[in-house]
Amino acid sequence: MIDTHQHFWRLSRGGYAWMPKDVPILYRDYEPDDLKNLLEKVGVDGTIAVQADDNVAETKFLLSLATATPWIMGVVGWVDLGSPVASREIAQLAKHPKFVGIRPMIQDIADDDWMLGPDLAAGLETLQNLDLTFDALVLQKHLPSLDRFLELYPNLRVVIDHCAKPIFKDRAFSQWAEGISRAAAHTNCFCKLSGLMTEAPLGTKEAEIHKYLNHAVDCFGTDRVLFGSDWPVLNLASDYVAWAKIVRNCLTRLPVSDQKRVFSENPLTIYPRLAAGSDSNRVAVKP
Repeated sequence: MIDTHQHFWRLSRGGYAWMPKDVPILYRDYEPDDLKNLLEKVGVDGTIAVQADDNVAETKFLLSLATATPWIMGVVGWVDLGSPVASREIAQLAKHPKFVGIRPMIQDIADDDWMLGPDLAAGLETLQNLDLTFDALVLQKHLPSLDRFLELYPNLRVVIDHCAKPIFKDRAFSQWAEGISRAAAHTNCFCKLSGLMTEAPLGTKEAEIHKYLNHAVDCFGTDRVLFGSDWPVLNLASDYVAWAKIVRNCLTRLPVSDQKRVFSENPLTIYPRLAAGSDSNRVAVKP
């Protein structure tokens, strides 16, 4: 079992401007020792650590953790795609065998159409050439732009994080569902089953969460969705064990072979560098 979306951070590094200092459950260090026991409880063998700050230094920090921690199978990092040196930085990071892709923090960018800018093309082409993956940290409002982005770059593997962070209101569901359906029509697009608990209002029933998960699975199919925890951001609304149980409960309607794709097989094809090192990386978490 692979968790394709979790974070680490060390506050002494600086940065993390998005993080509220008055929320102690977030504003503290989170490193591999904090996650290891939770992986054991859930039965997760390996993870992908995803950037949480918009600088290359943080990506290098995550890669250093991955070097020292066998069960961190990959790192999705950050580069400034609009920079003239973006391609060079991507190529440099890709020298590390556990660097699997990048994630711009699109949700925090004022221009909703930022991803369509021509200045990004060179960096995106480098991603394609190096067989790396693009994580799309988008909100529901970005889905129309994402549809156009997927048309512009049909050979780029794009993974939607957190099911595009849907707005949990009855009137908004149909808009989100249509946007997800349009994204799923692009065969180069994939979706992480993650991040929904922190978007849902407090007290949202599990059945309501399942409604969103089921729509994503039905649109993308079981070969294009992945399990992710979004830990430790998840701790704002739930916990690691509870979220894994919610996703497992939702997928019990599927054949075991399909469940296996979601939890363990799909990450190796959607992030191909994981497969290259899977035998050496996938070690038991238990002592």
